[in-house]
Amino acid sequence: MANSRTPVPRDALRTLLAGNQRFVSGVPEHPNQDAERRAALAPVQHPFAVLFGCSDSRLAAEIIFDRGLGDLFVVRTAGHVAGPEVLGSIEYGVSVLDCRLVVVLGHDSCGAVAAARAALEDGPPAPGYVRDVVERVTPSVLAARAAGIDDPDGIVDEHIRNTVDLLLDRSRVLADEVAAGRAAVVGLSYRLADGSARLVAARGLEEDVLAGAVPAASHPGTDAGAA
Repeated sequence: MANSRTPVPRDALRTLLAGNQRFVSGVPEHPNQDAERRAALAPVQHPFAVLFGCSDSRLAAEIIFDRGLGDLFVVRTAGHVAGPEVLGSIEYGVSVLDCRLVVVLGHDSCGAVAAARAALEDGPPAPGYVRDVVERVTPSVLAARAAGIDDPDGIVDEHIRNTVDLLLDRSRVLADEVAAGRAAVVGLSYRLADGSARLVAARGLEEDVLAGAVPAASHPGTDAGAA
């Protein structure tokens, strides 16, 4: 479902980060949240980005990025772990709804990451299907350890980067769109205390674009590069 109004990936990222800055500053505009917008969207939707985030109740995407109805195609799981249903939903957003940007949104103090760390330290096993979530996060924790990363925020960043790479490794649809320059995948880390979203990974965006979208001084350690 092609949509001529869909912004290119760099503009979609800039729109999200500008909205986050308004949220952090306490001056949100609350766009696209009125009755007129609701009525206009009833026949069809044209979101400009897919937001794949953690299910944490403090990560309400439309609020922290100051967006409204029809702006974001949101997929959420605990620890932003990705199974077939998640991959299918993201591919739907990209191939059917024509979203040009996919955002992986993690956050500090992530319970899934903490549970994976505890499991590796011989903590009590997670109950029921929570164990499946923990097992899917564990490779990120192990990768962080192998890289000498032991602080909690650094491990979360590694999990976000691994999720970005996993999406591209497992979804041929998404990988082809990024390789063709039609889409991009970025990873953001959200700080619960101040509400800011920090860029930690990007695939399909050039470094000069990222420099224009995100001040480098306030976002150190970004793993930026085209796929």
